[in-house]
Amino acid sequence: MRYSYILLLAALGLVRTASAQTVAASINFIEYQRSFPRMNDALRHKQDTLMKQFEEKRLTWPAKYIYLRSFKYDSQLEVWVKQDLNENFKLFKTYRVCAMAGSLGPKRMQGDYQVPEGFYYINEFNPKSQYHLSLGLNYPNASDKILSDSLMPGGDIYIHGSCVTTGCIPVNNEQIEELYILAAHARSEGQDFIPVHIFPIRFDNPRSSEYLRKYIKDFPEYKMMADELKHAYTYFEKTRKLPVIMVSKKGDYVVDGIIPKEKEVVVVKKERRPLKTYNQAEIATVVERLPVFPGGNEKFQAFIDNLGKEMAAYLGENQAKTFAMVEFVIDKQGKVIYANVIKGGNDDLNDKLIEAFENMPQWTPAVKHEQTVSVKLKQTIFIEKPETQVISRQ
Repeated sequence: MRYSYILLLAALGLVRTASAQTVAASINFIEYQRSFPRMNDALRHKQDTLMKQFEEKRLTWPAKYIYLRSFKYDSQLEVWVKQDLNENFKLFKTYRVCAMAGSLGPKRMQGDYQVPEGFYYINEFNPKSQYHLSLGLNYPNASDKILSDSLMPGGDIYIHGSCVTTGCIPVNNEQIEELYILAAHARSEGQDFIPVHIFPIRFDNPRSSEYLRKYIKDFPEYKMMADELKHAYTYFEKTRKLPVIMVSKKGDYVVDGIIPKEKEVVVVKKERRPLKTYNQAEIATVVERLPVFPGGNEKFQAFIDNLGKEMAAYLGENQAKTFAMVEFVIDKQGKVIYANVIKGGNDDLNDKLIEAFENMPQWTPAVKHEQTVSVKLKQTIFIEKPETQVISRQ
């Protein structure tokens, strides 16, 4: 099968964009844009804020390459950035799309109020837009020209401000200023094709996926296109790189990207430490004097408090805190033996707790009928990660 490449292979930067701004090719694109009052004001008010946001996210300003990804049903627009052609993209920001026209599915004719779906690039910067500022998309692209109405496929699809739409991607004016500045800087740095991929849904969102499933049930002819869009989405999710997008002679998208298989993680289950057993007949249930920790109860409580802090390092990744109950025996000589964690914790944490209890200093043993005897005790320990602790209660 022969395929024609769509001129939206933005990440490759192989061909220069033909836009109204090419008249300014001899000067810096940002400086050219600054000659328009609205863009000049946006740069004065927004550029410092954007630079600080980049710094907070440890990103280099300005981004030499950007990639925009929009989700119709989820009403989101993402901005991804990188500095080198061979780098992986990093997410900078997610904007809320504040209005949406039409339904799922591609745009096929003028006046259908549909937002396009597919793979596009920015081909126009309009600093004098009636919608504050706007970034034009190359609709109809190679696929649309084959599949859409041959006489009236529609056009004038933009990402713009003012929060109104009849088939575009609208955001508020503050957000379009940021987007416009980011795109203008990338254009000035040499990114001729700024890719914009428009998806029906976020494919990893269960609620959205269920909505798409029901939509395809009613419109099964849409499934092939939805599958290719999902292929492109999944490829980017796995690699943070853009796939090569082609168009068949019938106008269908063909995503050329092998999704890397997830490495199979071999989980070696650690054998649980067996509970230590003892002869219950050797344990006194009633004594005349309980065992005493060296230094008394206050010293024992201090030991437990410090142990709780030390054990915080062994809490699981998703385990902010736990109550662990330790059962232990103090024998006739005052030595701690048969320590078991009978509640709470995790395997690694419990091993450390048992080790700490069995290495406790020697107690003064319990006494019954003037003889030292073994007794069984239980102790609860509260363990919490430092970042979740309450520092102040004002």
